[in-house]
Amino acid sequence: MYSLGISFTNWDGIGSIHFVGFTNYIKLFTIDPYFWKSIINTLILLLESLPVQIIGGLLLAVALFSKRAKFKRLFQLVNFLPYITTPVAVGLIFWMFFDWQTGIVNRILTQSGILAEGINWLGNVWPARIVVGLMIIWKYTGYTMVIYLAGLANIPNDIYEAAYVDGSGPVHTFFKITVPLLRPVTVFLVITSIIGGLQLFDEPKLLLAGWGGASGSVVGGPDRGCLTAVWNLYDTAFGSNMRYGMGAAIAYGLFLVIFLVSIIGAKFLNRGGDET
Repeated sequence: MYSLGISFTNWDGIGSIHFVGFTNYIKLFTIDPYFWKSIINTLILLLESLPVQIIGGLLLAVALFSKRAKFKRLFQLVNFLPYITTPVAVGLIFWMFFDWQTGIVNRILTQSGILAEGINWLGNVWPARIVVGLMIIWKYTGYTMVIYLAGLANIPNDIYEAAYVDGSGPVHTFFKITVPLLRPVTVFLVITSIIGGLQLFDEPKLLLAGWGGASGSVVGGPDRGCLTAVWNLYDTAFGSNMRYGMGAAIAYGLFLVIFLVSIIGAKFLNRGGDET
């Protein structure tokens, strides 16, 4: 409630507070140059990473849930470790891989003759977005796998035995039994991933502004192409200008966007089914 009150003011956090009514919200949704850009950037990163995260987590869960799989606990641990890795470490790891001059990826590509010169991954808009998308996939696919494993454990084994007796093969069983029965889990993962993705902040900021590099001094990376909604909130409220009122307005504007996207996503994913 306090932050909601601040969103109707012009305040730098130190001086006097000036009530401005809905001015911040009007500016936010009409003339602010970065609010909608940050929302679109965040949605692009979601579209890059979410399908791979969901499909990859499902396939990993099915593979590790199989009775034929060996060293299950080890592979579950290996896949889940990125999720509990601190954002600082994640940003540093990917910076070491994709830095233009000293990055491991460019070194491999150039020394193997695939490229004549390295790609400035973190200095161009789309390569930077690809790197951030890969970072999200690497960090959160293990979490998706764990949730799907819990869902698989709740499917009665009698259903699979009946399908086997009826002559259903592995692929047919996967698409006709496993995927439909995991629909509530998929809905949960997609909605929570969208909500979490719209709050993305730590990883892109630490990757693109946490260390020196081509984009180190630019908020949001090259051409602000990786400026996420929360990064924009942070820079507005706690950056050099310290506009607390506009920052609070961005927070509530982001809340409205998350609410609408979540409702639309839930309606779309539950279409044709009774699950909620």
